[in-house]
Amino acid sequence: MRYTITAAAVLTLSTGAALADYPERGITMIVAWAAGGGTDAIARTVAAGLEEELGVNVTVVNRDGGSGVIGHTAMVNADADGYTIGFASADLLGYYWTGNADLTAKEVTPIGLVNVDPGAFHVSTSSGWQDANAALEVIRNSERGEYKMSGSSVGGAFHLAFAGFLQSQGIDPLQVTMVPSQGAAPGFQSLAAGGVQIINSSLPEGQAMMQAGRSVPLAVFADERVATFPDVPTVAEATGTPFSGGNFRGVVGPAGMDEAVVARLEDAVEAVYNSDNFQSFMAKQGYGARYMAGGEFGEFLTQTQQSFGETLQAIGLAQRTE
Repeated sequence: MRYTITAAAVLTLSTGAALADYPERGITMIVAWAAGGGTDAIARTVAAGLEEELGVNVTVVNRDGGSGVIGHTAMVNADADGYTIGFASADLLGYYWTGNADLTAKEVTPIGLVNVDPGAFHVSTSSGWQDANAALEVIRNSERGEYKMSGSSVGGAFHLAFAGFLQSQGIDPLQVTMVPSQGAAPGFQSLAAGGVQIINSSLPEGQAMMQAGRSVPLAVFADERVATFPDVPTVAEATGTPFSGGNFRGVVGPAGMDEAVVARLEDAVEAVYNSDNFQSFMAKQGYGARYMAGGEFGEFLTQTQQSFGETLQAIGLAQRTE
């Protein structure tokens, strides 16, 4: 009996073998924000863990600029071969609504969520604001735009969290002008220089400035105090009105990735998340550890994008309605 192997069969066999050997070379992980911020710090810890799990170099490349648009666009436009992945932040889901980029949850392959962080209301120590109520009263009675905040992109997760916080206090969210930055690190530099008066970022991202005596967090946007920052009150404790909101981060790839490659990466990310090294890093730094596998993460991205659109429309910043 004779067997004939077609060209298509040869291609299928060779492709399957290639996927079985994945990864055969180093992987690039794109971060859309500047080095030194929370997204960069967590991404580098994940990358180090992935190197151990996958047995190849995983190089973090910071593609900051455009309030995160440049880096997130690079993640989406990368070849879908698994050798360029991204460490996305929640900001990815706001660009479509604000008109900054045609990026949606459909443009990425979700691999694994590893972090959810509440925002915090940081101010300069030179502001004279001793507590959240005192600061809010000044803001409430100020001229619109007199006070400025930074630390993220316009329409980004932390911006939306602060807008929601102001709304919860009966203050027009446009009372404070948003000055976009390439992440928390340059935002805090602007705070130190006097360019802005408020930063909304996670507590760990403000730790260096807090330790230097340059900034103070007046409240954290969470239902409970963050264990590593026990002296920072929740919004409910500080103002009497509960409120929560913040950022999340996870590993993604461009749409159209092979299922076998995605499965390999998903298993590796889950192993990194469960590792003692990752968990101890997150706990020591005060970052919120939370895991979602690819499918659940994808549903979360879709639901959150819709929620972001509704919030941006409510505060008058949406350039698109559907």
